[in-house]
Amino acid sequence: MQSRPRIPEATVARLAVYLRVLSSLADGGRGTVSSGELASAAGVNPAGLRKDLSHLGPCGTRGVGYEVATLRDRIAGVLGMETAHACVLVGLGNLGSALAGYGGFGSRGFEFVGLFDASPARVGQEVGGRVVRPMEELDEVVTATRATIGVIATPAEVAQRVCDRLTSAGVRSILNFAPVALTAPAGVDVRQVDLSVELQVLAFLDKQRGPAATVLTPAGGMA
Repeated sequence: MQSRPRIPEATVARLAVYLRVLSSLADGGRGTVSSGELASAAGVNPAGLRKDLSHLGPCGTRGVGYEVATLRDRIAGVLGMETAHACVLVGLGNLGSALAGYGGFGSRGFEFVGLFDASPARVGQEVGGRVVRPMEELDEVVTATRATIGVIATPAEVAQRVCDRLTSAGVRSILNFAPVALTAPAGVDVRQVDLSVELQVLAFLDKQRGPAATVLTPAGGMA
């Protein structure tokens, strides 16, 4: 079996964005795309795009650009998207329920094969077409479905215990939405998504720009 090329993590994140853009172009019937157009749609500069794609080997044709379907499939292969990925989600509060009900994951190769919550009030409810299960069934579902990705959307105080349960069950990759740093065994990858931190960064950047400019309305007033 051919080994995948070693690609920097930051580049992998951008490749995922290129894949999203290319998939959208392919769905719209586009056959080719220039490096400038692809870079602009992905929010990077053309030189950075070409450097990222150099990890994949020769991709485009000078003066023509990239074949949309070919580049999409090559990036999908490098990212391991040839087959669907089974995921489990723990924590069906507002955020967890929104994640479970989002249809965009399925079109990108990710399927929630199990939804879990410790609250008896939530167990048995249907979210996103699946019934919420008790935590006691986590190991059984992970084993039966061969789920390798776990998503944590619980309160911070229980997130580490959930992480321990997931890794013990055999999950090798965790996406953590709880606002706390997790400790996982060697060989388990953890990605942190803290929405409050992202908002704080935006607040800082907004403050750095200074007061917003006054906008005049057509009537001559101030907005």
